[in-house]
Amino acid sequence: MNAPQRLGLYGGGLAALFAASFAVAGAVVPEASVVAWSAAAGADGPDGMEMTGGDAGHGDTGGEAPAGAHGPDGAGPAPVRGLSLEQDGLLLSPVTVPDEVGERGTLSFVIMQADGAAVTEFATEHDKELHLVVVRSDGERFRHVHPTMSPDGVWSMPWTWDEAGTYRVLADFVPEATGENLTLGRTVDVAGRFDARPATAVSASDTTDGYTATLTGDLSASGESTLTATVTRDGEPVTDLEPYLGAFGHLVALRAGDLAYLHVHPEGHEPEPGAVSGPDVTFRTEAPTPGRYLLYLDFKVDGDVHTARFVLDTEGRG
Repeated sequence: MNAPQRLGLYGGGLAALFAASFAVAGAVVPEASVVAWSAAAGADGPDGMEMTGGDAGHGDTGGEAPAGAHGPDGAGPAPVRGLSLEQDGLLLSPVTVPDEVGERGTLSFVIMQADGAAVTEFATEHDKELHLVVVRSDGERFRHVHPTMSPDGVWSMPWTWDEAGTYRVLADFVPEATGENLTLGRTVDVAGRFDARPATAVSASDTTDGYTATLTGDLSASGESTLTATVTRDGEPVTDLEPYLGAFGHLVALRAGDLAYLHVHPEGHEPEPGAVSGPDVTFRTEAPTPGRYLLYLDFKVDGDVHTARFVLDTEGRG
């Protein structure tokens, strides 16, 4: 049975469950309890239950609130995203992946409506209709990729696991029907033994493929932060950064522990094709809670994309 057929069977069963969950959730769990759970522990419910995250903003995309926007009546920071497989009537289907390390296969999934129908119309954001982040629970093995969608709404791409572990799969997209940016997530397990390597040391600099990237600025949980990435090679500034995903760099930020997803927004206008820049790329973001965050910078030079990794604590963390 091929991937679209398997996902279609998933969809039929999930549609009934998905519809029932909307009807039952409000009656079983009081809204006040949901709010309390979310506020208490970064949107993780009891025993690791996934709680629905809210919608942070891109600023100038589809009517979203800008980065750093606060909740209703200005109370508290915008909530984090990616902690739930469902939001705003849309669902991330089970993710089909190879079961073991080294096995060649396909990663595939569907963005579904409550009735099980696949969503097939998406707005382009940062040059793509969907961004997929796959990262192991300890923050290792980060991949930011862009699968393609079939006419019937199945997103897929060739896939092989390099290491075993529990992975978080985060789909970031804007449905054409609403224009509102969503990030939905699921967890998948890859068989095999591995040694977890959780980030324990703060690091604002990383060397990858001969390039050194350094982040300056403070990450704040009490307001908008400005972070500047500076790229050098052999001690010299890199001034030929090429456009990548609508900017001269793309930064992903995840909260350590639950891998909650923060949207980070490059400053400045989208570069023209063929333009180059550097060595600095500036971003805006806001951490929803005090704590430790994992940040991944993608930048492009001579047609190749490189990824640097950082670990930052929020400003003033004890």
